[in-house]
Amino acid sequence: MLNIEDKIKIFKALGNETRFKIFKNIFTGGYACSIDDKKPEDDIIAQATCVTSIADQFDFALPTISRHLKELKDAKIITMTKSKNKIYIEPNIETMKEIAECFRKLVKEYEEGVVYQFDNTKS
Repeated sequence: MLNIEDKIKIFKALGNETRFKIFKNIFTGGYACSIDDKKPEDDIIAQATCVTSIADQFDFALPTISRHLKELKDAKIITMTKSKNKIYIEPNIETMKEIAECFRKLVKEYEEGVVYQFDNTKS
């Protein structure tokens, strides 16, 4: 279960335009990975992409793309799996489901008129 710090980390990671574009394309299958005709031996789903496919879409050096991917991975919204000389990237569906549920709950409570009282005083 995501705590408040985890959620903030997700929003900070997605608050950067480049990271948001990278994540959106990973999530929607917007990248095609240039693998040979052979299937990878590891059990990697067909929707996974690789770092070089992402880097090809931007005018940044590979280390810059890698730093953006690290931020997304640290926020737990993507997973990275190494297979031979490639790193495959997939969206972390469980994290995204939890964030979606968080918003669904907020909207439902808003529509129901639920009011929260917050105590922002420090002890």
